Amino acid sequence: MRRALTRPHGPGGALIWDLLTFEKLVTGQVVHLIYWAGLALIAIGVFGSIGAAIGVAIRDPFPLGILMAIPVAVIGLLLMGALLLIWRAACEFYVAIFRISEDLRAMREDEASKS
Repeated sequence: MRRALTRPHGPGGALIWDLLTFEKLVTGQVVHLIYWAGLALIAIGVFGSIGAAIGVAIRDPFPLGILMAIPVAVIGLLLMGALLLIWRAACEFYVAIFRISEDLRAMREDEASKS
């Protein structure tokens, strides 16, 4: 005869139970960590773009170096701004998907309790 699994009591047991049985999704919190890691990578790209513009300005003679560095800096900053928007939209999409999943689960549980 099989014994039904029961939810353990206590904070540690409940956390492990939720992780093992997918009762509670942890992906929402993981998406937040991934979002901040992506922002850090984009910030590194911004610093790289500014560094490249400074490098172009230093490498070439005075008027030509500065004239070439300005478009490099502007294009780099515009590209990083676009990446920020795209990254934010992608992360919000995943958060919305997981929230829809949680709402559907709550609706199913509500319907099951009414029956």
